[in-house]
Amino acid sequence: MKLIPFLKTAALGALLAAGGLTVSAACGHCGDGAAAFAGSRWALTLPGGGIGWLGLTQNERGGLDALLLWSGGHPRPAPVTLKDGALVLTREFKRGNQTFSDEIAAKIENRDTLALTVRHLDAAGAEVRKPETFSGKRIPPLPPRPDLAKVKFGAPVRLIGDTLDNWAVMNSKAYNGWTLKDGVLSNRVTQPDGTKKHGANLRTKAADFEDFRISFEVNMPPKSNSGVYLRGIYEIQMADTHDQPPGYLNMGALYGRIAPSAAVEKAPGEWQTVEATLVDRHLTVVLNGATIIDNQPVLGCTGGALTSDEFAPGPVYLQGDHSDAHYRNMIVRPVLKE
Repeated sequence: MKLIPFLKTAALGALLAAGGLTVSAACGHCGDGAAAFAGSRWALTLPGGGIGWLGLTQNERGGLDALLLWSGGHPRPAPVTLKDGALVLTREFKRGNQTFSDEIAAKIENRDTLALTVRHLDAAGAEVRKPETFSGKRIPPLPPRPDLAKVKFGAPVRLIGDTLDNWAVMNSKAYNGWTLKDGVLSNRVTQPDGTKKHGANLRTKAADFEDFRISFEVNMPPKSNSGVYLRGIYEIQMADTHDQPPGYLNMGALYGRIAPSAAVEKAPGEWQTVEATLVDRHLTVVLNGATIIDNQPVLGCTGGALTSDEFAPGPVYLQGDHSDAHYRNMIVRPVLKE
């Protein structure tokens, strides 16, 4: 996923403290109605079918704090109020030199369903197109941290073989820079003149992966950026962030959610080993032999996910729209169910 300088700042640590839900965009006058939303997390299906995520906590003043993920990027603080029993969030963004905002109203229906309406506004507050409705589903509480010593894994499934027959490009209209040679799956979007094409993401044709352990080697050229999506839902960041302090967008991070505990990546152009274990919505990542995410809870999907439903089986997909990257020896071992 594309690096965003904001996420490299120390402020992000405060925003994602206590499991990633403490944010600074507060509702100072929510009153007792905040209790209905406090502590909830929601998997959103955005207008047009895109993915989203919303996390809410009650702050010390009795109001609400919110983090909102809207399709791509990372969860961001969203100003929030309560009005007539509805949650009202504001999402601001720019297109070119113009500033726009989305005013999102949400009401809980049947406890586990969120009914939402978004109004699209210009800088003056005028509607730029018709309001749209969409929905959210309450994310169940996280289970206890799994005992990985007791988890049993099945037979290895080799994802990178002799052909690309078990892979599929996700956008047939995008530039396809993926090739396979001598067991190395490479994405090359950099052209001879140094310019870059907007490349295609690549996914396994098998889309029935559930919890698993995946291991692979990766080679990231200078200033490169890619990612490996577990079940198409959670992105493990692959990027040249060598010699940078650990951050939420660094090599091996759960993109925008869990930062590595140590900076152990190698210099660009060197092969590195990665092992990621996903069990019961808890993630462990081992980079170059060092555990940098240790059985940590995952609170929701990451930007660019295929679905916000964390319980859906899915493929492994490789991000190819940003820059060059090389993968080899990619193996999945599914968790055996008791």
